Amino acid sequence: MLKEKSVFLLDMDGTIYLGEELIFGAKEFLKHLKQQGKRYFFLTNNSSKNKKKYVEKLRRLGIEAKEEDVFTSGEATTIVLNQRMSGGKIFLMGTPALEEEFANAGFQLVKERDKEIDAVVLGFDTTLTYEKLWVACDYIREKGKYIATHPDFNCPLEGGKFMPDAGAMIAFIEASTGIVPEVIGKPNEKMIEAICNQYHLNRKDLVIVGDRLYTDIKTGENAEITSVLVLSGETSKADYEASNILADYIFPSVKELGEAI
Repeated sequence: MLKEKSVFLLDMDGTIYLGEELIFGAKEFLKHLKQQGKRYFFLTNNSSKNKKKYVEKLRRLGIEAKEEDVFTSGEATTIVLNQRMSGGKIFLMGTPALEEEFANAGFQLVKERDKEIDAVVLGFDTTLTYEKLWVACDYIREKGKYIATHPDFNCPLEGGKFMPDAGAMIAFIEASTGIVPEVIGKPNEKMIEAICNQYHLNRKDLVIVGDRLYTDIKTGENAEITSVLVLSGETSKADYEASNILADYIFPSVKELGEAI
């Protein structure tokens, strides 16, 4: 079945690289996909960077990529929100790169308290401050809802380390407000719907490849597309055996996946 698939949706953190290190065999895997005439997209929940920043990072790691090869949960969120509130006023918890993405998509960014806004959005904000969280919680209580780009608790780094991700920030906000967000990115089907609409893809052609059960593999279940778990990032074999989320295929890394197709 894998050999018949023509489009691979590839997670990045923990799948193609860890921090600033390419996973062994990742470059050869991408080359093999191209030689087989298959298309691939880098599909990431990490909204701390926009497409331009990811292309810069991939090139720095020795992988040639164009902006249209990258699709982030931040971009998916702008697509979904533009369908609901084009040009709306957003209180955004995000990095300057994510702010740039929202501004380029036509949204007005509000940074002060006590303003009229249309939505609160939480991304993977590595510039997060207590003040941002406080203001966000006030707005979220007032509106009774908010949107998160993705739910990942941790971002994997080289050397087996992790940094807290948006899911940890969601937990903070829930503890304060009692409100959980609408999530746009993986594992939500909206992420797949957005990329299919953007690039005119057919779901039957898709394979999603990633290292997280509760986002990457759960996306396969929710969107009914083929899923491949790689054990090069967050999920260990023991984690998988203890989970009720099942992948269609499991490989140690994309190196072995490439050998299989």
